[in-house]
Amino acid sequence: MLALDLGVLNRRPHTVKFREAAVWSLVWIALAAAFAVVVYFWHGRGATLEFVTGYVIELSLSVDNLFVFLLIFRYFKVPSIHQHKVLFWGIVGALVMRALFILAGVGLIRKFHWIVYVFGALLVYSGAKLFRQENAEVNPEKNPILRLFRKFVPVTHEYHGDRFFIRKPGLYATPLFIVLLVVETTDLLFAVDSIPAILSITLDAFIVYTSNVFAILGLRSMYFALAGMMDLFHYLHYGLSIVLMFVGVKMLISHYYDMPTALALGVVAGVLTISVLASVLHPKKQTA
Repeated sequence: MLALDLGVLNRRPHTVKFREAAVWSLVWIALAAAFAVVVYFWHGRGATLEFVTGYVIELSLSVDNLFVFLLIFRYFKVPSIHQHKVLFWGIVGALVMRALFILAGVGLIRKFHWIVYVFGALLVYSGAKLFRQENAEVNPEKNPILRLFRKFVPVTHEYHGDRFFIRKPGLYATPLFIVLLVVETTDLLFAVDSIPAILSITLDAFIVYTSNVFAILGLRSMYFALAGMMDLFHYLHYGLSIVLMFVGVKMLISHYYDMPTALALGVVAGVLTISVLASVLHPKKQTA
């Protein structure tokens, strides 16, 4: 699907409009639903509930990440026509990084069960921190990887179309590659929360990874569909913080109480629904 997206449907760079983004968002959600049906007939009801729960958690956390991506694009003044390419390669990198994180996480928990409590405590801490965070901020200039990269590779001051590197003479990175680097390192930080969150639901690497894949694949289209409505979901981070703390507690008490996946899915879906409805019913007041 990624090859079809970049190689056929989006061979020519263009600004993604709301209608196109909305249709593709629905396509990715439909594909995830279809895959859930495949999992049901292949692995049964339990695995299907785990997949759906993991997908809902990862998708909701991914939506919150869109706020940060929007700030990054605004900070670097990325032309809208080139944002699609940055998000595409950002997703490819995320798929590789998530695979490594998941394999490492599952392996560690299976070998050292006490790591469950470390992950649980991390999620509770992250949720509490997110709850107190009113507005997301980005400070790319403080990014250590970005600063290290700039020490060894010169960067041009202006964009050169959709190119990441140019020769003039010598190899120069363009600001578009810097944006991609910031997006990738930011996603790395996001994975620290999202991977432990889904590991609280299941340790089946197949279910964990596929739910991550479907959530991430729909992220690009969802960004362009929601880019103009980011401020609408101003209560979403409260719901996500509660979800993170909930799954963290689930991991901490897992030795004493094995919470049914259906119950966990109900709690997660309920909290997210309430936070979205609260955002719609009580819109954010515009400052002068």
